[in-house]
Amino acid sequence: MEFLVASAIGGLTTAGVYLLLRARTFSVVLGIALLSYATNVFLFAMGRLAPNAPPVISSLAVSYTDPLPQALVLTAIVISFGMTAVLVVMALCSYLENDSDHIDGAVLSHPGQGESAVLPVEVSEGGR
Repeated sequence: MEFLVASAIGGLTTAGVYLLLRARTFSVVLGIALLSYATNVFLFAMGRLAPNAPPVISSLAVSYTDPLPQALVLTAIVISFGMTAVLVVMALCSYLENDSDHIDGAVLSHPGQGESAVLPVEVSEGGR
């Protein structure tokens, strides 16, 4: 069980870093969300995974999970949701202002258009 959770944390972290390094804002927002999910799973796994344990505490309280990481994960979920919502709004405002979702504001031509998509401006002589 621990290997499966550790693999999930590694996969979420890897995908999050990969998306974070992309040049588009939506990919960056998804990357940050995946990194926050990986952090939440890591915090949840810190409390020890004990499946099928009865909810009644006996004298052998060593075998039970710690409830503190679960409370931390609940708080982290709310914070990461709020952070993701703010990032989505910022990305949307940036897209509407710049008409591009590129991170550094560079406007890239659409595939297949090349330089032929730019129309030359005609200059009239003498106001004709």
